[in-house]
Amino acid sequence: MPMLFLPADTSKMMQSKKKRLDFLTKNYMEGSQQKLEQLWNNQYSQRQKLTEQYSQQVSSARQQWETEAQRAEDQEEQLNNLMRQQQKIFQQLKVAHKQKLKTVKELYKQYIKNIEEMDRSHETFLQGAQQELKKDMASLQKKILADMKQQEMAGVRESLQSMLF
Repeated sequence: MPMLFLPADTSKMMQSKKKRLDFLTKNYMEGSQQKLEQLWNNQYSQRQKLTEQYSQQVSSARQQWETEAQRAEDQEEQLNNLMRQQQKIFQQLKVAHKQKLKTVKELYKQYIKNIEEMDRSHETFLQGAQQELKKDMASLQKKILADMKQQEMAGVRESLQSMLF
């Protein structure tokens, strides 16, 4: 008669193992999801901040450039009869515009450099996080296997005791 109860005990034991596995897996996945979301949010805010800084710098340079261009047009109208002064002003503006363009180009190069450095930094961080996740998964797997082994040993003991008594 004790043999008739063995399948029910095994079924309960399997259900218990399944619940334990589901619980451990769910907790691990939630923790991993939170880590990844936090990492993503940090990277997103860093990129957004860098882009905003770049946009402000370019906007300021463009605004200065447009202001100087407007001034040049005003001066051209006022100094139409004084050709030498007009040519001198245009030459000065040309140098200033070249300098502003050079500044914009340098800002762009710096922006690209910063993005590339940030990408390398993020890649390194992601690789570290991936290694950490692998370690966590291996640890979780060891815990689950140890738990399963312990539960199986308890089930075997119970079965042997029920068979002997």
